[in-house]
Amino acid sequence: MKCLLFAASLAASLLPRAAFSQSASPTKTSTVRSGNPLFPGWYADPEATIFGRQCWIYPTYSAPYKEQVFMDAFSSPDLVHWTKHPRIIDTASVKWARRALWAPSIVQKDQRYYLFFGANDVHEGEVGGIGVAVADRPEGPFRDYLGKPLIGTIQNGAQPIDQFAFRDTDGQYYLIYGGWSHCNITRLKPDFTGLLPFPDGSTYKEITPEHYVEGPFMFRRGGKYYFMWSEGGWGLPDYSVAYAVADSPLGPFRRVGKILQQDPAVATGAGHHSVIQVPGKDEWYIVYHRRPLGETDHNHRVTCIDKLVFDAHGRIQPVKITTEGVAAQKL
Repeated sequence: MKCLLFAASLAASLLPRAAFSQSASPTKTSTVRSGNPLFPGWYADPEATIFGRQCWIYPTYSAPYKEQVFMDAFSSPDLVHWTKHPRIIDTASVKWARRALWAPSIVQKDQRYYLFFGANDVHEGEVGGIGVAVADRPEGPFRDYLGKPLIGTIQNGAQPIDQFAFRDTDGQYYLIYGGWSHCNITRLKPDFTGLLPFPDGSTYKEITPEHYVEGPFMFRRGGKYYFMWSEGGWGLPDYSVAYAVADSPLGPFRRVGKILQQDPAVATGAGHHSVIQVPGKDEWYIVYHRRPLGETDHNHRVTCIDKLVFDAHGRIQPVKITTEGVAAQKL
């Protein structure tokens, strides 16, 4: 399979925004690789997930807050060739949102797709927070589901942003979220119209681990819950990802260590990630954003992918960030 190579350069960000594919030039073994970044343009906070035989990435459009009024999505059958789906949602379809559409998270349930997003960079007393949109297809168009934020207040010191929707093995959906160095977990009602109190009557439980800043993510492997987050400053070179492991989605979570960070020879500010597993295999990938070398604008961030590897004891090994990306992987 042959396809054009998109250069991972500033010029690439100026390419037309129509649907496209990409691959890296064949190596000596003719292995087709994704290259990093995966697609042109400034995109951050990527949520990667698999629907059917396609990998989908839903990122933040990385621009000044007032320009963050829409979101695009990207799909691929093999992690190498990507198709762009422009403006899957915008503030015209979410009347209460006016700027700062951030960090989408998506789930498929009952043949519909529910997109959770942050909007307005909300502070105490302002309108905004975490919203929900719904569509019949993963590429949208998405429309506002509730007509108001799902979570619009500050709880336990956590700004309502960077939400991640997590489905446990018993079918219960949780929303894990939080900025300002605090992280909450809540239970979602089955129809996603509101929050379901825990058996003890509480609605929000704080699960903040040491050094947490934002960008939570959770997955299960080997019967354990891996909780990951970003730490450091989002606009700084030290932005990075750390993790903890527990026997329950409620923790307690004790920081194990950092697994994703800058490489001064490759890129800086590597963080705010998601994780995907190849269906039916113990093969994992981390999708994240980083800042190209020489870039000083905080919003100049690109979406990348690299392998996520575990040792024999289930510990996540430090990720080597690359320009080559990953080999083609049929899903």
